Amino acid sequence: MYKNFDKIKQSKDIIEYKHSRNDLSVLLSENHNSPLITFMITYHVGSRNEGIGYTGSTHLLEHLMFKGSKKFNKKNKNAIWDVLQNIGALLNATTWFDRTNYFELVPSEHIEKAIEIEADRMRNAFIREEDKKSEMTVVRNEFERGENDPLEALDKNIWATAYQAHPYHHSTIGWRTDIENVSIDRLKNFYDTFYWPNNATVTVIGDFKTDKILSLIDKHFGKINKSPHKIPLMYTQEPIQEGPRRLQVKRSGELPIIGIAHKTPNGLNNDTYGLYILDRILSYGKSSRFYKKFLDTGKAVDVSISYYPLLDNGLFIAYLFAPKNENIKLFEDEILEEYELIKKNGVSQKELDRVKSQIFSQTTYTRDGSYPVASNLNEAIAIGDWTFYTTFLEKINKVKKQDIQKIANKYLFEDNSTTGFFLPKSI
Repeated sequence: MYKNFDKIKQSKDIIEYKHSRNDLSVLLSENHNSPLITFMITYHVGSRNEGIGYTGSTHLLEHLMFKGSKKFNKKNKNAIWDVLQNIGALLNATTWFDRTNYFELVPSEHIEKAIEIEADRMRNAFIREEDKKSEMTVVRNEFERGENDPLEALDKNIWATAYQAHPYHHSTIGWRTDIENVSIDRLKNFYDTFYWPNNATVTVIGDFKTDKILSLIDKHFGKINKSPHKIPLMYTQEPIQEGPRRLQVKRSGELPIIGIAHKTPNGLNNDTYGLYILDRILSYGKSSRFYKKFLDTGKAVDVSISYYPLLDNGLFIAYLFAPKNENIKLFEDEILEEYELIKKNGVSQKELDRVKSQIFSQTTYTRDGSYPVASNLNEAIAIGDWTFYTTFLEKINKVKKQDIQKIANKYLFEDNSTTGFFLPKSI
């Protein structure tokens, strides 16, 4: 239908195409409500693809890929940031466990410039020693800010304890000594391994015509060859946990924190939708169980659940901030007590209906505009199927209250847990 592109499938108003020569995947959704377009490229590489000695490489490369490319650089007086900001674009990039993405939100008439820049730095980015030195300092400062945040410090240690074999063991930013010492040759090798059209998905949302946008993508990306090698698979799986794990982090801080984590299945598992609902039954809003149990009563300062689907198995983590000088270990039994009530008695239809309404409202709100749509698609791409985005609400609607009880019993048990304590230490 379109030159050099094969239509793969359609779900709702999003259509997937694949370039016939280099296997670049493209997701398109026309929306002419405003004269704006979000152009996003998602690379199927994240911190899960790193190993000992080069953790944090994906994030460090994210920084380096803004330092210039063959066409767009300071020497040519058309640096990436300058060119895009001069046309009124908003731009940035993010790195996560399973993906890295680069994006531009631009006025419709300037979309070709965004496409041209992303195509050029896909294979022609400067990965230089002098840039690595300056950006390593920036990244190390980011690392140190995280180290100084009690919740981030506890979270990092919980993930590192919960995972022994799988690379979710290390955080996206990496370990300090790897950030400081990784060689430019190692970074170049990482770039040359993963940054190819057949390991990327382009998403375009907004005010465009499909034939025109595919023509522009073909013009700039079509001349890039697919990788000369097979993209390496990360095949390591986390072994089944054979008992509870516990840790303590003792650092300067104001409030004690407890985090209780349980392993969850990969994001495309059907239990994901029930876990979304369970998260909100426990922690979302003043009607949630944890709010009534801990905040209404004044027992705790804050309480929340951290849960998001990943390409591989993830974590469902309850975090509670206790009052200053309170014995944080006393709260462990109270959190687990609430889990046991759900495992034994399930949840009410009223709770389920309330949370489903919240999810429908919140999801609709967070999909308003071309960038939010592209951003949500980016996360669906990362967990392995972009139609997770288009079918999410339908799947949520199918969850029954008995499903929540089954899921609680399936995952929230002791041998599947990792419990961490942040204990403030006086200096």
